[in-house]
Amino acid sequence: MRRRVVVTGLGAVTPIGNDVATTWRAMQEGVSGAAPITKFDASAFPVRFACELKGFDPLKSMERKEAKRADPYAQYAVAAAVEAMADAGLADGVGYDVDRLGVIVGSGIGGLRSFEEQHDTYRERGASKISPFFIPMFIADIAAGVVSMRFNARGPNYATVSACATSAHAIGDAFRTIQYGDADVMICGGSEAAVTAMSIGGFANMTALSTNNEEYATASRPFDKTRDGFVMGEGAGIVVLEELEHALKRGARIYGEVGGYRATGDAYHLTGQLPEHEGLQRAMRGALADAGLTPDQVDYVNAHGTSTPLNDSNEAKAIATVFGESAARLSVSSTKSMTGHMLGAAGSVEFIAATLAIRDSIVPPTINYRTPDPECGELDFTPNTARPREVRAAISNSAGFGGHNVSIAVKRYTE
Repeated sequence: MRRRVVVTGLGAVTPIGNDVATTWRAMQEGVSGAAPITKFDASAFPVRFACELKGFDPLKSMERKEAKRADPYAQYAVAAAVEAMADAGLADGVGYDVDRLGVIVGSGIGGLRSFEEQHDTYRERGASKISPFFIPMFIADIAAGVVSMRFNARGPNYATVSACATSAHAIGDAFRTIQYGDADVMICGGSEAAVTAMSIGGFANMTALSTNNEEYATASRPFDKTRDGFVMGEGAGIVVLEELEHALKRGARIYGEVGGYRATGDAYHLTGQLPEHEGLQRAMRGALADAGLTPDQVDYVNAHGTSTPLNDSNEAKAIATVFGESAARLSVSSTKSMTGHMLGAAGSVEFIAATLAIRDSIVPPTINYRTPDPECGELDFTPNTARPREVRAAISNSAGFGGHNVSIAVKRYTE
């Protein structure tokens, strides 16, 4: 029998809050994290706004020297991991066997700001001035390494890198790791700090980003007919997963139980999806089957919902197809309407939202939804206002450039 896996700790730094409680409250209130870009001069760019973190202080969770040698994406990961472990009641080195504690923390892009800064240094001052810390600041696995060192985690330790599905893969892989007995506790999720000149310029030039510079607060509008692209976000989401008996033995608070996970590939296009998101359909069906759930037992889907024309219509059709007759009573929402698209951190932050929806019996809204799109069908996208309702089980969807699809099923914990 596979071991049961529960959620015992949550941590996040997002454009709408530097901890889980603030982020969750902002989601319920429908707060937009979008604002003009402050991290570089974007005046000459076609896109001049993003969902940046606000008032983030890395020194609250890292020593000054350590923070100086870490890219922002690693700083965000550590901050969220420290919150998640404290939330789980697992102080540094206390409450766990270090050999049975693992870390899977990924990033879609890694230390892009450090790359840009060090390339400028090379061009302006020569090769001898490149920082000796450049490579560990840049590589996408270093957040996992830094988090593992912070908690002396000596179990499985690696990073997932699958674009916008990164942190969903991390949670799913951590779930499997515990199920199969390779660890008792896993710190998992993702982090991203991609509000940089090269990132914004690249995504903008491929026409993936919204260009609503004058209406930035309402520019992320998933499933709305007037959507024109996603809004770049940044931050981190970290989850502590734990084997059930291990959690019960130490009297841990349990948010919910991870029921099922499925990852699929499209093998189709660099950035697009199969028609009607057929790959995501297979992921959702697989997650439901893995969890032993039928469509009528799921009350909420936290959609990938990027606010791009192609993704949203395809995903809506995929959800309608998988849930069939049960789709009429299903609540769907995209919290990217508030946080923006956090790329490699998106899946974990959205898994946190799905888990809290179960705990609090409330579905966060899709804000900025004004004009229904016939291409998205008649699903209930929870427009603009959070909705109280019982959530017995939820699905969190993620997808990434390269054809990566992930669905995770989380459900209320029962003995």
